Amino acid sequence: MRLTRRAALAMSLATATLAAVPAFAQDMGTIGIAMPTQSSARWISDGNSMVEQFEAAGYDTILQYAEDDIPTQLAQVENMITQGVDALVIAAIDGTTLSNALENAAASGIPVIAYDRLIRDSANVNYYATFDNFQVGVQQAESLVAGLEERFPDVEPWNVELFGGSPDDNNAYFFYDGAMSVLQPLIDDGSVNVVSGQSGMDVVGTLRWDGAVAQARMDNLLSANYGDQQIHGVLSPYDGLSIGILSSLKGVGYGSGDMPMPIVTGQDAEIPSVKSMQAGEQYSTVFKDTRELARVTVGMVQALLEGGEPEINDTETYDNGVMVVPSYLLEPVSVDSSNYEDVLLGSGYYTEDQLQ
Repeated sequence: MRLTRRAALAMSLATATLAAVPAFAQDMGTIGIAMPTQSSARWISDGNSMVEQFEAAGYDTILQYAEDDIPTQLAQVENMITQGVDALVIAAIDGTTLSNALENAAASGIPVIAYDRLIRDSANVNYYATFDNFQVGVQQAESLVAGLEERFPDVEPWNVELFGGSPDDNNAYFFYDGAMSVLQPLIDDGSVNVVSGQSGMDVVGTLRWDGAVAQARMDNLLSANYGDQQIHGVLSPYDGLSIGILSSLKGVGYGSGDMPMPIVTGQDAEIPSVKSMQAGEQYSTVFKDTRELARVTVGMVQALLEGGEPEINDTETYDNGVMVVPSYLLEPVSVDSSNYEDVLLGSGYYTEDQLQ
């Protein structure tokens, strides 16, 4: 049966029309890896780390990116199931759209690991590997407040605007809720003023984590609310949004003259944002070591395929609407100009040349 599956896989790969990146190792099995997009350096790093670690463990891989197109990702997952992969690792674009495909996976005996983004509305998700996403939001808000205290110590209240991630990504709600657990008390006591009055993920969410959408919204917020007053901080949940927000701020003069740059947060420690921190623009980011997330995911798959018990540390947090998915949560790390060298260079995640 194993040889037949391998032979069928080889034939399928030879004729596949969807873009794929196969890597061949020992004949331990083949893992299908579905990633959302290559437009973010973060997802490229995730994919590469998993291919490298699965291959080192003796597995073949099929790695595919869907460029944030839901039908493409669905077709890619269905194609992997048809090809007979032994397990699926999926970072979903929209965590609610894969139910039918995962029913097919379950019928074929293919286990599914949700990778970093929870797959919702399906009982056919075996495990979830991610970071402590509520804590990511807490760290973003704590960094925002620390930056406000540092840069605007004599201002009261601080004028702040809120941005959320993509509403079709379950993580975005955890980021936002974590941040608001810190910020809401300050809004309630008058220390923080959301001048636009805009809050809640239904209002501040940014579909597909699109930096251009964030920049356009920041443009509108500034023109509508900040004609005669300055903004002091922006809660941004992701570096790609932060760069767009900063472009908007710089476009109206912030960072020069008598308009100090507002405190802008982020996530993923992408190189443009690290360089922005070096330049005194973006204030902070949250580092999530994708090498470690890949390690945990590979360990889960190995355990499932080799008769072991996957390591988990959370059985309560991630209810996908049908079941609580057993999860492993990694700890994020808040990074700013004071510690980025120790965290990012010291860990070997980046080299000095990459940050020049």
